[in-house]
Formats: sequence, C-alpha cells, structure tokens
Amino acid sequence: MDDSVDRHIARWRGKAPFDERVEAVVTRMQLLVKHVSQAKDAALAAVGLQDFEFETLHRLSSRGEGGRMTPSELAAELKLSPAGMTGRLDTLEKAGLVRRVRGVDDRRRVDVELTERGHAAWLKAMGLRGKVEDDMVGVLGRDDQDTLAALLKRLLLHVESQGHPKK
Repeated sequence: MDDSVDRHIARWRGKAPFDERVEAVVTRMQLLVKHVSQAKDAALAAVGLQDFEFETLHRLSSRGEGGRMTPSELAAELKLSPAGMTGRLDTLEKAGLVRRVRGVDDRRRVDVELTERGHAAWLKAMGLRGKVEDDMVGVLGRDDQDTLAALLKRLLLHVESQGHPKK
C-alpha cells in the first residue's frame, strides 16, 4: 500500500538528485512531526491554552508538587528575555493559571507557582496529547517501538555529536 511519501518520491523520480531511501525516511519523519504538532495544537485549543501558556505550565509542572520556579529560571528555560517573561506571567496570573509568591526566607525573592487550575489545565492537555501520540505509535508492537526508539536515538546522537542545533 502506497502512502503520500511513496507518491512524492514517484513524482520526483529522475527529476531531483536525492537518495530515495533517505528522502523516504526524512520526509516521513517530517510528516509525523507535523502530525504531532497539529495534535498538540488541537489538544491545547480543546483546553483553551495557547502554546506559550502550555510551555510555561509544562516547565512548572516538571518541578513536582507545587511547581515553583523563579521568573529568571523560567525565562532561562524558555529562552525569553526578562521583559518577555514578565508579560507572559502577567497573562498567566490574570487567567488564574499561576501565582507569584514571596519567598519565606527572603521577601525580595519572588517565585512563580502553578495554581490548581493551572495544573488541571496542563494535565488535561497532556492527556489529550498523550492519547494522540499513543494512538500513532500504538500501531507498532512493543518490540517495534523499542527498535524505532533505538534507531531514532542513533540518528539523534549522530546529529548532536556533529554540533547541530538542539532544541
């Protein structure tokens, strides 16, 4: 059974200088990444979150119960300027997804923490995303999933060892 990549390769056969195997692998990876990205966008829309909101909640959630970080820690992880982080936190705080709290030992310190509402929104978005990802990868058996994960890891380790940009 042909997929869209088989048709793409057939359309370009003899017209463009590429290795068909490499083109098939890379194009399928690109399409799968696009699918995951669209699923993420749909999950966020269903929960009423924008991507920047989710990414901030995601970082806070990684800190465990209470999900606390300083604004400068968040800005560094999200690669934002301090002013950009302040604007983002203002929006999230207004929506009731995070709150700023003064430090106990140092009143000059401000931490950002998830609210119950923020954590619930993050969990719901993660569940929706996970369902789509599980459905996509679930077509493969466990052994095939392990093999695919190992092959992708080899590719990523190679690219990272070459000094290519990381995300």
